[in-house]
Amino acid sequence: MSDAAALPGQPRGTVASGPATARTVNILAPNPSAMTLDGTNTWIVAEPDSDLAVVIDPGPLDDVHLRAVIGAVERSGRRVGLTLLTHGHPDHAEGAGRFAELTGTKVRALDAALRLGDEGLAAGDVITTGGLELRVVPTPGHTADSLSFHLPADRAVLTGDTILGRGTTVVAHPDGRLGDYLDSLRRLRSLTVDDGVHTVLPGHGPVLEDAQGAVEFYLAHRAHRLAQVETAVESGHRTPSEVVAKVYADVDRSLWPAAELSVRAQLEYLTEHGLIQS
Repeated sequence: MSDAAALPGQPRGTVASGPATARTVNILAPNPSAMTLDGTNTWIVAEPDSDLAVVIDPGPLDDVHLRAVIGAVERSGRRVGLTLLTHGHPDHAEGAGRFAELTGTKVRALDAALRLGDEGLAAGDVITTGGLELRVVPTPGHTADSLSFHLPADRAVLTGDTILGRGTTVVAHPDGRLGDYLDSLRRLRSLTVDDGVHTVLPGHGPVLEDAQGAVEFYLAHRAHRLAQVETAVESGHRTPSEVVAKVYADVDRSLWPAAELSVRAQLEYLTEHGLIQS
């Protein structure tokens, strides 16, 4: 068995529903897969003495899961006051409309098409529902609409798919862009250095106890992959599928379609920066 403390970000054991920090509880959605890992983490966030909770990423359109989230909120003596989305991928957002119907809450997101209500989300916004302080951090790259939420009181950040609890994230070209993603990782690194964030609460996978270590691993991984892709192109592998077969030869072939999205984003980045010719 691997020593979790030796893994990038120091993951916290297995993934399960339950408390993660003083103000957060995870309800794991029943949608495990190669892309969603153990399933989607739906986060309930609330001040300890508040009767209102914020729910981040209700997850897939699964009534059993959505009602399990509501049940967990109600058992804590609270009600759902607001629903937030980190981004619009179905495994995070498909159930948001039904969840809003069940709870009577508004849904706030960066993408106007995902909102229910007049208010969206933007950089610098601070969520104060139930006395919380949740700061909106723009983290595009995985998708154009990706956001993270900084929870200063717990020295934590909820990252959606920008940082996962295990493995690395797909930059979902063409919506996702690698340059934006690298900027987002640097923005998260500044939270660890300047704001004392030490815990990552990801959209999939276990909680990470070493936020700075996780970000540094992601940045190093991206630099390594870019170098591999550049070398592959220089060796004559020109198309995205050819580059995937060369660079991701040791990766399960079921993940190659997702890898190709990231390769397309890498090729675009390398071309834009004059490191390869289109």
